[in-house]
This record gives sequence, structure tokens and C-alpha cells, in this order.
Amino acid sequence: MRTRAVLTDEDVIRVADAAVAHARANEWNVTIALVDDGGHLLHLRRLDGAAPITAEIAVAKARTASLGRRESKVYEDVIKQGRTAFLSAPLTGMLEGGVPVIVNGDVIGAVGVSGVKSDQDAAIARAGIAALGVE
Repeated sequence: MRTRAVLTDEDVIRVADAAVAHARANEWNVTIALVDDGGHLLHLRRLDGAAPITAEIAVAKARTASLGRRESKVYEDVIKQGRTAFLSAPLTGMLEGGVPVIVNGDVIGAVGVSGVKSDQDAAIARAGIAALGVE
């Protein structure tokens, strides 16, 4: 057997706080979701002014990044390139803004953000993950 990293409650709070700080610094009203490696919700925060639907979308993006073991943008790009069959995949967050948390090559969770432009959502997720000091 081998040992691998997992997200602790402290890690989740650190990521969430850094993501919120990045969003607020840019005056972006978003929802931020964190999931574990199985796509199970660990944390959800909808900032003031974020539309209610962003809570669903952020979780879906995070789940897609975690279960797919890659950024959710990869799926969006595949669909944009004409592979529309991906729309029937069991994942619903195939839009940019879901970023996996990778430690020693293992996906241990993901952050999903929704509420602003997709590249801005992804930037918020990356800012949160950067607070862990991994990769």
C-alpha cells in the first residue's frame, strides 16, 4: 500500500479563505465549492451578490475536475471542438472554472467557482489552491 495526501478541514478553510480573498480583491461575486477526491462536497460559500444558480454550477465544476482528474476546461474545449458526444457524459460541470488539487501526482480534491467569466472563475480556484503551497 502507499500513502497519499488528503484535504484536512484546515486545508479546506485555507483554500476557501484564499479564494474568497482573491474574489473580493477583484470585486467578483461568486460561489466557491470544494470537494474531495470522490467529488463529495466539503465546503460551499456563496458571496453576497452571487446568483443562486452559481451554487449549483460551482459544485458541478468542482466535481467534474475531481472525478475527471483534470481541469473542467478540458471538457469544455473538447465539446467546442465538435465532440458533442461529451454532452452525454455523467458530469454536468463541463465549463472552465473547476481546478483539481494535485499533490504528488494524486488528485485529492478540487475547487469549482462560478459567477464571473470562466477564466476569472478558474483564477479564483487557482488562488485558493495556491494557499496550500503544493505543486
